[in-house]
Amino acid sequence: MLSPDGAVFLTEVNFLVGDRSGAKPQWRSLRCCGTMGATMAIATRSDVDQLLEAEPEEVGMSSARLGNLSRLVQRYLDEGKLPGAVSLVARGGKVVHFQTYGSMDDERGKPMAADTIFRFYSMTKPIASVGLMMLYEEGRFQLEDPVSKFLPELKNQRVFTGGTSDSLATREPTREMTVRDVLMHTSGLIARDSQTTVGELYRKAGLRGSDSDFPLAELPQRLSRIPLQVDPGSQWIYGISTDIVGLLCEVLSGLPFDQYLQQRILDPLGMVDTAFSVPESKVERFASCYGPTPDGGYVLVDDAYSSGFARPRTYFSGAGGLTSTAADYYRFCNMLLRGGELDSVRILGPRTLALMTLNHLPGGKDLATVGQLAGETTREGVGFGLGFAVLLDNAVAQIIGTPGEYYWGGAASTAFFVNPQEELIMVFLTQLRPSSTYPIRRELRATIYSAITD
Repeated sequence: MLSPDGAVFLTEVNFLVGDRSGAKPQWRSLRCCGTMGATMAIATRSDVDQLLEAEPEEVGMSSARLGNLSRLVQRYLDEGKLPGAVSLVARGGKVVHFQTYGSMDDERGKPMAADTIFRFYSMTKPIASVGLMMLYEEGRFQLEDPVSKFLPELKNQRVFTGGTSDSLATREPTREMTVRDVLMHTSGLIARDSQTTVGELYRKAGLRGSDSDFPLAELPQRLSRIPLQVDPGSQWIYGISTDIVGLLCEVLSGLPFDQYLQQRILDPLGMVDTAFSVPESKVERFASCYGPTPDGGYVLVDDAYSSGFARPRTYFSGAGGLTSTAADYYRFCNMLLRGGELDSVRILGPRTLALMTLNHLPGGKDLATVGQLAGETTREGVGFGLGFAVLLDNAVAQIIGTPGEYYWGGAASTAFFVNPQEELIMVFLTQLRPSSTYPIRRELRATIYSAITD
């Protein structure tokens, strides 16, 4: 049935509902809405009733203008730049847009599905950071505590000053890294793929992120032999800090990091498809990952069935290890939007969340001033909190939005944002890495914010 302006259709669709056990899904129906001509299905999950649905006009958005979002993503597919995608927009706790596009696996001719499982890479970081701040609420640590209080192997780390990986020059740091430093990437740790001498040492030590073949608990011992890139607190450098966040969760809770997240966040929020690996019973729902070609196309770089994510892990990376779905991550975002609580389950206190989404960069500066991010230009007008980027000034950042919005993305071009002032959530999922290939995240903002009419 067409809406009055002809831009949106309402229909009954059938969809599959599964659970973590991998048992055969059951069919259910739900009314959903989307732009005409688009492949549309509301999220396929056992708790789908919690995904409230409305026409955009009911929450102060325009159906016709949200069509720009669908057309933007479809244009990327039509131009052969992306294999497929899922986009979700919600306002006021109601999903007003949920759409699938293209393919999840070109090699097998599998169309994108509403319950497709994606590599979330760095969109793991906010979940890990929330997990650690839950322990802060229990009085297990203070933000200014040195990390070595809990991981003594890191007590005497030095700072790189020059030389080669075989002949290093180092000095003592001006201070130790703190728990806040690892939450906000000012620890002096860097990315494992950094093209620096310290990055080379990471690779020699077998630091391969989720593909590392040792338990997470061994990370401090391996890092203890490698200098920091810079003094803690002096510079924002994106990297493996959040792996330390995950290990702190493990040490402070007494549970392996994967079990801790399962018990404290994933199960309570009903995130039934979020895990550090994709079980065999769900691998048919797992998307393959692609990389760009020089001619503007893409090529397979990680097949779903042979991916490391399709095998059990020993290294549970808080920096980038989780796989998930649009519906699962929406539940996490909705919990954040609602001040740390969803469906009468409180994960965080609202004031803890408010602390996490402040700009914690030294002197209130932005990422362009104190940041280093390999492969991308750090953004003016954007700060960083405890696990999230924070929009400080949208005019300076030259992006549409509202100061106080917080967000992040993943290496395979996934993205999300939460805007408390507008009560707005976006989740966008695709599988093309690196994420810097196209400016689609900024373009998505323009189509979504411009659809707000109140």
